[in-house]
Amino acid sequence: MTDVTTETLQVSGIRCERCVHRLAATLSDHDGLEAANANLMGQVTLSWDEERTSREALLEAMAQGGFHVLAAAPAE
Repeated sequence: MTDVTTETLQVSGIRCERCVHRLAATLSDHDGLEAANANLMGQVTLSWDEERTSREALLEAMAQGGFHVLAAAPAE
């Protein structure tokens, strides 16, 4: 059984629809990423398989694409 973790983060660098597409391209081939959702307010929800990747690896991939985590997003 896989252990999938989901977290919503506040991310800098997302200001338009093109930015959302750029983030999607940045993460598209990341092994272990199950799902990613972003909105124009900079909230990114990631779901990943803990056996195949880590939060730190995803954040590093995002940083290489020019996106930086500001904080965990507040729960709705």
